[in-house]
Amino acid sequence: METESEPYVRLASLRQLHQVMADMNTARSLADTLQTVADGVVQALGYELACVNLVRPDGDLVVAAFSGNQAAEALITGRAGSRESWERRLGMGEQWGDLIFIPHTEGWILDDDDVPQWYTDGPAPRFEDEWHPSDRLFAPMYAPGPQGSGNSGELIGVLSVDRPRNGRRPGAWGREALQMYAFQAAIAISNARLRSNMQRALVRLERDQQALRASEESFRQAFEYAPSGMAIAEMGGDQHGRILRTNDALCRLLGRPASAMRRYAFSDLVHPEDIGTLLRTSAEGGRAELRLGRRDGTYVWVSLRNSVVADAADGPRFLLTHVEDIEERKRRELQLAHRASHDSLTGLPNSAELRARLAARLCRRPQSPHAAVADAMDAAYGHPVTDSGGHTFDFGSGADPYGAYDHHVHTVAPGSGRDDGTKGLAVLFCDLDGFKSINDRFGHNAGDAVLIEVARRLGGGVRDGDTVARLGGDEFVILADGLGRADAEDLAVRLRNEIIQPIRAEGRAVRVGASFGIGWAHCGMTADEVLKSADERMYVEKRSRPKQHRRAG
Repeated sequence: METESEPYVRLASLRQLHQVMADMNTARSLADTLQTVADGVVQALGYELACVNLVRPDGDLVVAAFSGNQAAEALITGRAGSRESWERRLGMGEQWGDLIFIPHTEGWILDDDDVPQWYTDGPAPRFEDEWHPSDRLFAPMYAPGPQGSGNSGELIGVLSVDRPRNGRRPGAWGREALQMYAFQAAIAISNARLRSNMQRALVRLERDQQALRASEESFRQAFEYAPSGMAIAEMGGDQHGRILRTNDALCRLLGRPASAMRRYAFSDLVHPEDIGTLLRTSAEGGRAELRLGRRDGTYVWVSLRNSVVADAADGPRFLLTHVEDIEERKRRELQLAHRASHDSLTGLPNSAELRARLAARLCRRPQSPHAAVADAMDAAYGHPVTDSGGHTFDFGSGADPYGAYDHHVHTVAPGSGRDDGTKGLAVLFCDLDGFKSINDRFGHNAGDAVLIEVARRLGGGVRDGDTVARLGGDEFVILADGLGRADAEDLAVRLRNEIIQPIRAEGRAVRVGASFGIGWAHCGMTADEVLKSADERMYVEKRSRPKQHRRAG
C-alpha cells in the first residue's frame, strides 16, 4: 500500500486488495486459503514477510503458511509453538486496536522461547517511527462471534508480519487495514475449515454408504443363497412373529412359495404339540427344536435360532431366524432311543422300558410319622420295615419313601372277589413252556422265529394302550390298566390259547405252551416288587398244572 502521507489510495492497489480477498474466499482447500492469506499480506498490504500461525486441536500454534522468503519458509513451516508462549506474546507489548506490537526494546525476552522465528538483518533505525529488525507485529484472527465481532469468537490463529516496505511502523491507516485484513482472513479460514470438514464428512458419508450398500448386498446374497433356511419376521406389536421375508432354502424345505410364507407367522406353522416350546423360546438369541408344517401336511424337525435386528432409533425391530433341517438327526436320535428301550429281536419294549412305564404309574409311599426312625433302620435291616401306623417301607430298594406325586391318580389292586367292581393295573407275567427243547432240537434260528411270532400274537391280543414287553429270554410281561380280576384272568386265557397254536419255524411246525402269573400294581410298591409278585404267581400257576398239559394249556 502507499505511504501514510498520501491522501488517497491508488485504484490499482484497491483492485489488488480486492483480488486477494476474492482469492481467499474461493481457494479450493484450507491449505490454499492459508497460503493465499500469507501471500495477500505481501502483495496487497506492503509487508515483506508474512506468516500464518494456525491453532491446532491440541491448542498449540503451527506455522501453516509463509510468504516473502523461501529460505524462511523452508525453515519454519510446519513447526509449532506452545499455546503458553503465544499467550505471553499476545499479552505483552502495545495494543494497536486488535493488533499486538512488541518493540525491539521488549522483544528480546522472546528470543529463546519455543515459537518458530525468522531473524532479519538490517541497520538500526535512525528515526523514532522507523521499523527495527527485531520489532514484532501480530494480528490475532478470531472466529466470527454471534454478532459478527472480529474478536468475540475463539482464537483460530495469529497473522505475524515483518519489514514494511516503506521501512516505517504502520500508521493508523495501515494498522486498520491489517486489522480488517486479519478479520477477513479469519472468516475465509473458518469457511475453508467448514468446507474441508464438510468435504471430509461427505467423503466419510459416501464411504459409509458404499460400505452399507456392500454390507446390504453381502447380507442379501448370504440370506438368499444360504444353504439352510432364513427368515425375517416382525418383532413386537400386533404383527409380532409375522414372516416378512424368506429365502429359497426355507421355501423348499416347507414346500411353500415365498408369497404364501408372508401370510404366516411361525406360530401358524409349528406343530400343535410344539407351541409351548416356541413360546418359551426367548426372542433375543432364542433357540428351539420343533416341528414345522409342510405344504403337504407333514412336519419336519427344525432348529430355530433367533437374532434381534435393532434400529438405532427405535430399538429392536425384527427377528432374523435361522432354520436348520434336523430331520435326519432327529430320526437317528429316535432310532437310538428306540434301540435303547426296545428288544432288538421282537421290537417289543425291553426290560428297562417296561420298568420305566410301570414306575411312572406308581407314586411313592406316604410319609411315615416315624420317618426319622425308619431312616435309621434302613442301614440296619435293608428290607421292608412296617411302622406303628401299618405303613411298609422298603429302604433297601433305593426308592424314596417320602412324599407323593401331585395330581396323581392312585393305582390300587382289585379286591379278592372277582366281581367287586374294582379296576386296577394288571401285570401278566408270561413264561413259555417247551421253548428250550425247540432251541436244543432245531437251533437258535428256530427259537428266534418262535419268539418273534409269540411277540406278534401277544401284541395282537391286547388293547391299544396296553404294553407288551420282552423281559428277557422266553419271558414276556403285559401291562393292562383298568382291568378287574376276572378281566385279567380272561385275558391270560385268550393269550395262552393264541400262543399254543402251531408256529412255522425253519420249515416245520412247532408248538410251545405258556404259563401266566397275574400280579397287581398299586401305589407304595416299586416296579421290581410288582414284577416279582407276578413272577411268583406265574411259577405257582406253572407248578399247578401237570407237566404234560403245560404246552397245550
